Amino acid sequence: MKNKKFNYLSLMISGALLASSQVYAQDYRAAAEKALDEHFPRSTLNREEQLKELEWFIKAAEPFRGMEIKTVAEGLTTHTYEAEVLAEVFTDITGIEVEHNIIGEGDVVDTMQTQMQSDRNIYDGFVNDSDAIGTHLRYGKTIAISDAIDNEWKDFTNPDLDLDDFIGLQYTTGPDGKVYQLPTQQFANLYWFRADWFDREDLQEQFKERYGYDLGVPLNWSAYEDIAEFFSVHVKEIDGERVYGHMDYGRRDPSLGWRFHDSWLSMAGMGSKGVPFGNPVDDWGIRVNEDGNPVGASVSRGGATNSPASVYAVTKMVDWLRDYAPESASGMTFGEAGPVPAQGQIAQQIFWYTAFTADMTDPSLPVTDDEGNPKWRMAPSPAGPYWEEGMKVGYQDVGSWTFFNSTPEDRRTAAWLFAQFTVSKTVSLEKTIAGLTPIRRSDIFSDEMTEMAPKLGGLVEFYRSENESMWTPTGTNVPDYPRLAPLWWKNLAPAVNGEVSPKEALDDLAEAIDRTMSRLARADVFANYEPILNDPRDEQYWLDQPGAPKPALENEKPQGETKPYDEMMEEWMAE
Repeated sequence: MKNKKFNYLSLMISGALLASSQVYAQDYRAAAEKALDEHFPRSTLNREEQLKELEWFIKAAEPFRGMEIKTVAEGLTTHTYEAEVLAEVFTDITGIEVEHNIIGEGDVVDTMQTQMQSDRNIYDGFVNDSDAIGTHLRYGKTIAISDAIDNEWKDFTNPDLDLDDFIGLQYTTGPDGKVYQLPTQQFANLYWFRADWFDREDLQEQFKERYGYDLGVPLNWSAYEDIAEFFSVHVKEIDGERVYGHMDYGRRDPSLGWRFHDSWLSMAGMGSKGVPFGNPVDDWGIRVNEDGNPVGASVSRGGATNSPASVYAVTKMVDWLRDYAPESASGMTFGEAGPVPAQGQIAQQIFWYTAFTADMTDPSLPVTDDEGNPKWRMAPSPAGPYWEEGMKVGYQDVGSWTFFNSTPEDRRTAAWLFAQFTVSKTVSLEKTIAGLTPIRRSDIFSDEMTEMAPKLGGLVEFYRSENESMWTPTGTNVPDYPRLAPLWWKNLAPAVNGEVSPKEALDDLAEAIDRTMSRLARADVFANYEPILNDPRDEQYWLDQPGAPKPALENEKPQGETKPYDEMMEEWMAE
């Protein structure tokens, strides 16, 4: 009799739990349907496909319901959207509480470095720039996502994740063929200019008379410099407002380092041919051997960080900032300088991040017309005199989900579910529209982006072009991004401030990079691809070798070349 009562009670409890589970499932499905109506009406999937994808998340999250996880990202519009919209929706449909923290980019790097060094779990998932790919593949602390998908995440990987649809996956893949990070946003630095000013016949005539060629999109740095001089020195005022032919920033600050190591030297032509990163010399000037071991940044070791092309690039940065930008620019940081072109006084900017596109589209700005159409355009950046066909053209930031083995497996897996949700096809088009940092080809070629294209001044055309892959992040040659990146602003700020020459600053930088790499190698901190520095030798030996480092050109300012914007974009899209 006792056993019968016990079995009856067990059946009642089981039935109650099943009923409760079904109620919960209905609640989560209702939350999913509500989310589709309120937040994700636009998608490359139809509603039935969206609902199917969300139902997968509901089911996959069952073992983690009630868990609270913490993730982190830098303060971009895209990540704010993830924090304010996607985290809440994910919690509603999965029962996993997500605290998606938004902090400064430098703080993300510092916290990531602390977690890697201490093996103490601070965050369950990081949105970390793919610039650190060289760090992640060397230390053995980062989960190789492609390995985890085949193993611990086999049952927790969205069957519709579609890695082939991501435009930046090549930047998060190591030389071992493993994917270490999952892209969640992407933006490039491009050339930006006031198309309405460039189209004015009076300014076109004045420019042609003075420089002997047409005012248009510059194809080389010579033309960019002429246009900068033209607006800053000769035009000076438009509609009663002081105007400038260049914009930059120069304050001694970590963001000054981004200004340089975000491919400024490679835009001038410092590195080797080959994409995505330049081989064997990358856009930092670091050379690697055939096995992927860094062998030096200094010219004396075969690197190019202090090469003639680098000296040229830094010299131009300093001269243009001093001569053609607003006087206040020298005291600005990246964040302070970014919104300045939208204020209406800047004619062009050679190094403009498309992350600011959303801020450029406000109809109340002086750089848009009465209907909200942009008076500006973006185009491929001009190349310096040392640049050769086959080299990368510019920089692309790829913020990517990154996970560490210091995070407990259950928390890491729950964070992996949230990461996949933030890039899922159900939500990615709306996220792209909100932040204008696309990561999926399907979103880029969607009807919605076609409709938006005229308002975005060339952004959609850039991402639809096959040439987009010539803009790449920091690559695998850099063995420890958190330790090496600060060396740039600390050593180059004195050149920007006029305290030392560009050559002296670059010599100091190259020596500091080599010294740091040597110290890390001696400390035996790397699991693989550790630095093995070449012995120093006479610089001329390396300058005489083919490729980078390249000897100084006799003429660093060839004839300026320009092209009409419409003609350039036709060629761009046809290639």
